[in-house]
Amino acid sequence: MSFLLSGMPWHKGEEKMHQLTRTEDQENPSSPYLVPGSAQMLQRAPLLALGTIDETGRPWATVWGGETPLVQPVAQSIIGIRTTVESRFDPVVDLLYGGKDDGEVVKEQGAGRMVAALSINLEKRRRLKLYGRMVAGSLARIGPETDQDSASPVGEVQLVVKIEQSLYNCPKYLNCKRIYPVLPEPTLISDSRILPQQALELIAKADTLFVSSCDRDKDMDTNIRGGSPGFVRVQSNADSGTVLVWPEYSGNNLYQTLGNLQTSPKAGLVFPDFDTGDVLYVTGDTEVLVGKDAAAVLPRSNIAVKLFLTGARFVQKGLPFRGEGLERSPYNPSVRFLASEKYLPETQKSGDNSVMAKLIKKEKLTPTIHRYRFSISDPLAAGPWKPGQYVALSFQDELDMGYSHMRDDDPRSLNDDYLRTFTVSSRPGEGIHGEEFEITVRKVGNVTRYLSTQSERSGLEVPLRGFGGELRVQQSSGGMIAFVAGGIGITPLLAQLQDLDISRLRLFWSLHVSDLGLVYDTFQHHASLPKSCILYLSGQIADIRQEDLPKKEIIFNSGVGIEQRRVQANDLTSVDAEVWYLCTGVGLRKEILGWLAGKTVHYEDFNY
Repeated sequence: MSFLLSGMPWHKGEEKMHQLTRTEDQENPSSPYLVPGSAQMLQRAPLLALGTIDETGRPWATVWGGETPLVQPVAQSIIGIRTTVESRFDPVVDLLYGGKDDGEVVKEQGAGRMVAALSINLEKRRRLKLYGRMVAGSLARIGPETDQDSASPVGEVQLVVKIEQSLYNCPKYLNCKRIYPVLPEPTLISDSRILPQQALELIAKADTLFVSSCDRDKDMDTNIRGGSPGFVRVQSNADSGTVLVWPEYSGNNLYQTLGNLQTSPKAGLVFPDFDTGDVLYVTGDTEVLVGKDAAAVLPRSNIAVKLFLTGARFVQKGLPFRGEGLERSPYNPSVRFLASEKYLPETQKSGDNSVMAKLIKKEKLTPTIHRYRFSISDPLAAGPWKPGQYVALSFQDELDMGYSHMRDDDPRSLNDDYLRTFTVSSRPGEGIHGEEFEITVRKVGNVTRYLSTQSERSGLEVPLRGFGGELRVQQSSGGMIAFVAGGIGITPLLAQLQDLDISRLRLFWSLHVSDLGLVYDTFQHHASLPKSCILYLSGQIADIRQEDLPKKEIIFNSGVGIEQRRVQANDLTSVDAEVWYLCTGVGLRKEILGWLAGKTVHYEDFNY
């Protein structure tokens, strides 16, 4: 099997968004196939948001699920979907199967209907975007007939899709929920563009929605939007038209949804009520607001989207699942109210600053990497954390200068909420007090550059939004533990080394020679690690700084393996390990996933 490693091109709408937001050039991380190693994710994810286009070019979105496996790979870049759905009022079911609900196979002709999906596990905060073309499918009624209609409102769908693009996304605004199946009992409450009160109440409580968009007839995208309850605002709901507005929070700067809205300004949204099973489907025309235009409508927003409804359906008990709320994302900003709304509560002005992290120690490991120790003002309120997790810290009060910050001399500040996650590199309570934690960070952007200028004497205190994520290395009764780290990607492993049998660990660590100070520090704290590690060094040995030469000699004589080249496929494929752990940059990770096809690969995506 061969894999394409070069990035896909951006389309004109995405390029326009990059220009509007002054986003630096970057490779499109989407893969033109089903990414290797995705089978486990697809089979375990209990939800699938799905979008397609109606005959007038409007996107519609739905969300299916409840039981697993919901989706399974059936051939190279081909997936099969099989699940129970509400078959009477779901607009995507209508469009895919054209009213045929007797089990007859519907086969697509030519290229096939565009379908975009998001396989998502909210409990684990993992998601995988998919785009492709429908090959075939069927819808069969199940359950008893009803008095209201001769057809049962419940059906089983099967759908085969040829995948043309896929992309793992970060967990940044995913609100954690445990999903379980429930048979739909649908009642259509309204199909008016003027939303009924129940639909307005659903929007007011919603912390999650799914949105589908397209780049004309060439490409399509379905993704999630999450936030604090009520993050979507209703600007109007009258005969003159219904308009919804939501903020676009800072993310990975790909702008794939917003790029689609530049070329095809239409979107379909689905609002699921995880408590009651009610569901609101809407579609309409969009307007993307950037900069002052966004702030004028939704204060404190650098980007916002308006949706002018052209179609809607509110269905009571229409979902085939329910969701138990567990915890909300620590990234969620407070609700941003419309400028037209009558009040702006205090929470509009600032986030929850009840738990603070104070910088109490700083150590320089390399010219660009520092270790910072923080103390927590209220450990009980912050909650416990485990090795392998990240901490979310807000630097907004330190760095956000308001709208004047969006200027040519500081373009990166556009759409930046200054909320950052850092892997906790210390073990809870080991060598430091229980209310303290450490992060090991490379200086790469606005926040980390600012942090590098601070010291324990500066009195820096920042809000701690919470701990989350989990790249927990598991060791079974036998077998090898394989971990691939790229540079600073060693940090998730550092806090876990005390729990591991180092003799069973195989660490493949790729880094530049300028980072040997980090290697030296790691080996000083974990003396047995060198014999389980191979370093893949880029850069010239002759370029090592004079003050680092003694460290280099200690490292080279520690028993560690040294390769002065990039890590290659046969370095990994020759290792007898079924389970692998990765913490690398996007480019190297894509290569490794191809090399390790068929293996179980765990990784945390820190591309927030």
